[in-house]
Amino acid sequence: MAAPSGSSRFRHPAPEPLEGPVVATVIGGTLLWLVLFLVQLPFYGWFDDHGHLWWLWTCLAGAGLGSFGIWYVRRRDAAIKRHAAERARATAAASEEPPAA
Repeated sequence: MAAPSGSSRFRHPAPEPLEGPVVATVIGGTLLWLVLFLVQLPFYGWFDDHGHLWWLWTCLAGAGLGSFGIWYVRRRDAAIKRHAAERARATAAASEEPPAA
């Protein structure tokens, strides 16, 4: 007999999020959108004639949003590193204190 969908019998804890080279990934994606925009730019007339001008603007929007993404992930990465350094300092300071008498 199968357990009801709300049963906790089949639930597993969520895995830890994967942390990879986030800044490099966002920079790479942003550069890709920018290159696609620049490659399509000489064909502006063709895109306009065939009703595909939105392709060009989609690439530009991707590059613009990616620029915001670069700013965001760089700040996030710096905050994560700053928090880790503060925790390491606090842990080191706590381990160096003599026991209370």
